[in-house]
Amino acid sequence: MRVNVIVNGRPMTADDVWEGESLLYVLRERLGLPGAKNACEQGECGSCTVYLDRTPVCACLVAAGQAEGREVVTVEGLASSGDGPDGEAGGGLHEVQRAFVDAGAVQCGFCTPGLVVQAHALLADAEGVPPDADIREALAGNLCRCTGYEKILDAVRLAAARRHHQPTP
Repeated sequence: MRVNVIVNGRPMTADDVWEGESLLYVLRERLGLPGAKNACEQGECGSCTVYLDRTPVCACLVAAGQAEGREVVTVEGLASSGDGPDGEAGGGLHEVQRAFVDAGAVQCGFCTPGLVVQAHALLADAEGVPPDADIREALAGNLCRCTGYEKILDAVRLAAARRHHQPTP
């Protein structure tokens, strides 16, 4: 089957997609977007988190055909969205991505794309810096094997503070 989807603002087509193929596989292997990672294939780790019609989902759990005609935003799309602190477009890091780098929250990097997308979703509607309990709840579906999560929490706090021009907590 053919799947037509809007990915990171651009119409894209994947041909010869089989019925059971996941959106994650299509993104990575057919459309050349390796940002979302393939780890558990069961929706347990969050490393494949992307937006589907503005809602964060585990791409490994979405059948590719379910994405037909819908909008997908990957971690690559956040980087080029132009809604970063300096309005950068065309490849500049999004403010959440920059905060992960600046806070040292990127270690092996495998979980990072999913965490960045989920943190982006949390901060999209947040007023100020969310309480740690809200950050932890938002990121609860994302597993990281390298850290104790403190630098990840620091990164989310930093992104929120920068977004609202507040001192970092």
